[in-house]
Amino acid sequence: MAHVQIPAQGKPITQVDGVLRVPDQPIIPFIEGDGIGCDVTPAMRGVVDAAVQAAYGGQRRIAWMELFAGQKAVTLYGAGQYLPEETMAAIREYKIAIKGPLETPVGGGIRSLNVALRQDLDLYVCLRPVRYFAGTPSPMCHPEKVDMVIFRENAEDIYAGIEWPAGSPEAEKIIRFLQEEMGVGKIRFPASSAIGIKPVSVEGSERLVRRAIQYALEHGKPSVSLVHKGNIMKFTEGGFRDWGYALAEREFAGRVFTWRQKAAISRAEGKAAAQQAEQRAVADGKLIIKDVIADNFLQQILLRPEDYSVVATLNLNGDYISDALAAEVGGIGMAPGANLSDTHAIFEATHGTAPDIAGQGRANPSSLILSAVMMLEHLGWGEAATRIMAAVNAAIAGGEVTGDLAALRGDVPALGTAEFSAALMRRL
Repeated sequence: MAHVQIPAQGKPITQVDGVLRVPDQPIIPFIEGDGIGCDVTPAMRGVVDAAVQAAYGGQRRIAWMELFAGQKAVTLYGAGQYLPEETMAAIREYKIAIKGPLETPVGGGIRSLNVALRQDLDLYVCLRPVRYFAGTPSPMCHPEKVDMVIFRENAEDIYAGIEWPAGSPEAEKIIRFLQEEMGVGKIRFPASSAIGIKPVSVEGSERLVRRAIQYALEHGKPSVSLVHKGNIMKFTEGGFRDWGYALAEREFAGRVFTWRQKAAISRAEGKAAAQQAEQRAVADGKLIIKDVIADNFLQQILLRPEDYSVVATLNLNGDYISDALAAEVGGIGMAPGANLSDTHAIFEATHGTAPDIAGQGRANPSSLILSAVMMLEHLGWGEAATRIMAAVNAAIAGGEVTGDLAALRGDVPALGTAEFSAALMRRL
């Protein structure tokens, strides 16, 4: 049975030669989400509708279309239907969607619905901008120095989900093959080992790094940092670094200067010459492409966050890095996110479902609202996006915050979800 109701007045977004064609009343699918999705998603829609009305005076509006995933989908479609094909078909057709948080059990049970969406639609970029809003409590002395955009590879690495439990016939078969056919002698406890496989490809690495470099050039950013653990995983994460450098030098020659080029100059002419070459590149407005070991990077974003701008990294590293950076600017409740392919985009809340406060009107809707800002920018509706950003800035600076931030500040009362969204709408 079909449960998706297509809005009568809206029109679908199309794409011609890679360019989005956005009508004045685009149909935008949304998924409410589990847990606090019932709180934050209506708040997001209200703020977006008000911003679009304020920016365009009724000439544009979004025709919202609800899709179903998670527990709400099971209620409608039946047991096991966490991600119905009707939902997937609608996202494929309408190109863009926005979603609240979806539950992912730890251990057994269903696999991550977020990962399933990314894999099925080949949403290979997880885009996570991280910036500070004045008035947000932070453990950093200077959180205003944090201003980074994370390009996290979304389709490969351990999130490909290729693994087998300890003691299973599959794990035993893989271990036996590794030991007997490949001569692997480093599995310390083969009888009780679970096994996972980490695929990292040239193509997957190149397309992620390409998007990061294009973004940096288009937005006038000073650098792209390739973050990896190539000192240990030399052929997967080390490959990511090497393929990233090679792509930058091949496809963006004359517009970038890489640390690999700097190292070659240092070997041939000395460190002073290499340093001078980088200084000339910066003076000429070239984008600097550098690399950082992942554990060192997690230290550097605490000590010298101003040295980093656009970051390109693999899936697991990106998971750690984006959440660590969010903590520096007020927590994951303030972190927006998008998942992108060359043809589709899903914008999402980056936090969990918080079932302990679901339905109580206490949740911070900022993550989803800021993700909607990214969606509006993706649509080309920049004026509406700018109005929301200005409203969020003003509300937080003025001490109008939800309970998570109020508890950390200790000097302002807590607003509920609806009160906070109303405070934003007053400022639009």
